[in-house]
Amino acid sequence: MSGVQEATEDEHAPNAEEARERRLHPITPLRRAWAPIAVLVGLAVHDPNGTQRRASELPVAQLLAGIAVVLLGGALYGFLSWWFTHFAVTDTELRIRTGLLFRRTAHIRLDRLQAVDVTQPLAARLAGVAKLKLDVVGTEKKDELAYLGQEEASALRAELLARAAGFAPETAHEVGEAPVRNLLHVQPRMLAISLVLTGATWGMLVAALIVPPFLWFLTHNLWTVLVTGLPILGGAFASSGGRFIGEYDWKVGESPDGLRIDHGLLDKAHETVPPGRVQTVRVVEPWLWRRRGWVRVELDVAGSSNSVLIPVAPREVAESVIARILPGVRVPAADELMRPPARAAWCLPVWWKGYGLTVTDTVFAARHGLLRRRLSLVPHAKVQSVRLSQGPWERFKGVADVQVDTGANKTVTARLRPADEAAALLQAQADRSRTGRRTARPDRWMA
Repeated sequence: MSGVQEATEDEHAPNAEEARERRLHPITPLRRAWAPIAVLVGLAVHDPNGTQRRASELPVAQLLAGIAVVLLGGALYGFLSWWFTHFAVTDTELRIRTGLLFRRTAHIRLDRLQAVDVTQPLAARLAGVAKLKLDVVGTEKKDELAYLGQEEASALRAELLARAAGFAPETAHEVGEAPVRNLLHVQPRMLAISLVLTGATWGMLVAALIVPPFLWFLTHNLWTVLVTGLPILGGAFASSGGRFIGEYDWKVGESPDGLRIDHGLLDKAHETVPPGRVQTVRVVEPWLWRRRGWVRVELDVAGSSNSVLIPVAPREVAESVIARILPGVRVPAADELMRPPARAAWCLPVWWKGYGLTVTDTVFAARHGLLRRRLSLVPHAKVQSVRLSQGPWERFKGVADVQVDTGANKTVTARLRPADEAAALLQAQADRSRTGRRTARPDRWMA
């Protein structure tokens, strides 16, 4: 059942009248004031010659009047969108009302909250405001409150988490921010070196240096070079400088409401990872990182977009953090993984050596990748279904794939296993999953 309910304005919760409705920060109208202007700019860019011709035919006075009307229209739109947006916290829900002509009321049940994240884009940091993003069980899209004063956002976040944890409404606002115990801090130097040693970064940079000159040599068309070269340059920046800016000053801490993640150079983000909702943990090991013993840790979290736990860290440090998010789970060593049989080379030459599998008392662990290894750990309690797949050539060679589906709508595959082993694993994994769900702790992680 979804934790977010939409209703018309007269379908409030029984205690809705008791809640004090609040507005967002007064600077919020600037967030949407640019929308009508952006539409006109988009039309002008779509037909620049026609726009320039029409603008040159207008008298200066009419042109200035038109610009003034657009600016005033944008300001009015931003003001009205702010004026008709209210929120209130009741005993059982957070209610958000929006809309001028078409009213929308979102009722977010506090007992379905799984995370409340605070983000601050650069402009918001300069203005002293922040955005609150709400992760609710059963919904993919995050509701948000943008923008609130920085102190108000922190206080509201603490109050919502306290109420979701079961504190009484009259005392929840006094609980304050939960204490945090630091687990990890990624130094900027290590982050920079790790990006330099990432093959994708160099691949995009080489493509950006080679492809545009090659296209110019073939076509002598500047437009073709720009259309092809700019996306490549953007990808090169995103895989290097963009990641450094986004993952700068990465910190992981442990608190009663989950693992806290803080990061960002220009845009600051304060995120929460609820351990009970983690479906899969991936330990990523690029080829150039192995001599240094570094790994990257990624997550699949049900109903959340949080996907990175650690951008880079020594393997032993990363394993200690994984043990906090998956209690009782140990990351298998490379020599514990069973490779596919040699006949699997006929199905996937060379790359078959990158696959491996081991099943422990707590997790289904499958590895894939030769140059960029990824070890996926799925706790048995999080496995929703198990499947066996086998193509014609795989049947001829006596191998099969075992796939496990998780609650995050993701699939982890143990590839090219001996057919008899795969059939036995299918039945055994189904039994382990049933047992794991019976003994697992509830997903209600704030207690």
